[in-house]
Amino acid sequence: MALNVSRLDGPARPVIGLTTYLQQAKSGIWDTHASFLPGVYLDGVTLAGGIATLLPPQPVDADIASQVLDGIDGLVITGGRDVDPSSYGHDPHPTSDEPDRARDVWEFALIAAAVRRHLPVLGICRGAQMLNVALGGTLHQHLPDIVGHTRHQQGNAVFTTSSIRTVAGSRLAGLVGENTNAQCYHHQAIDRLGDGLMISALDDDGVIEGVEIPGDDFVLAVQWHPEETLDDLRLFAGLVEAARTYTTERGRTRA
Repeated sequence: MALNVSRLDGPARPVIGLTTYLQQAKSGIWDTHASFLPGVYLDGVTLAGGIATLLPPQPVDADIASQVLDGIDGLVITGGRDVDPSSYGHDPHPTSDEPDRARDVWEFALIAAAVRRHLPVLGICRGAQMLNVALGGTLHQHLPDIVGHTRHQQGNAVFTTSSIRTVAGSRLAGLVGENTNAQCYHHQAIDRLGDGLMISALDDDGVIEGVEIPGDDFVLAVQWHPEETLDDLRLFAGLVEAARTYTTERGRTRA
């Protein structure tokens, strides 16, 4: 078999780890406890030039999280059920999901280790909330109580379109411009901002739709679902490019 030298000589594709669900799932005749993630997340990474790998919830400590991150160049904290309110000192709202504490603990460990090592991170919907709580922030548990309507999450798995305004000078603004339309499905949102985070986007209701850590590190999270509009890969492309740079710099450090 001939060796494809051109592929070996080309720019390396960074490996992007994506967190997953771990819950009961059906596939054909099977109904079993499973790790899974909607394929559009994988498409967002691969279409943007990355290699996608899944990171299922599992027992974790700081050493395990660090070892996992040794094998990837960027991290996506994906969407899913509500963050356990006890993790930010609140009692549960009647509408809050039953918490998935195993996933919460897993993702908190990954976020902490990723931020320490300056690994590029993209948070999506729940991922934005996880990042904020991991850094000491809190959440609004039910947005209709705050904004007076249910347009952010109308139910029945139907995404709604929100108009988003980015903050001038933010990394997010550099990626998507001053305004963008976003596919939203969330009944919770960021309340008190986590330590070291800045707001990088708001919607017309004043709801925080984007946050980031200012500076050179790519740590960015959006409250919407960019994987639902894969004709616009700017957020995934930004993560992949940051991961490629991280890989290059890490290789230089190791050399």
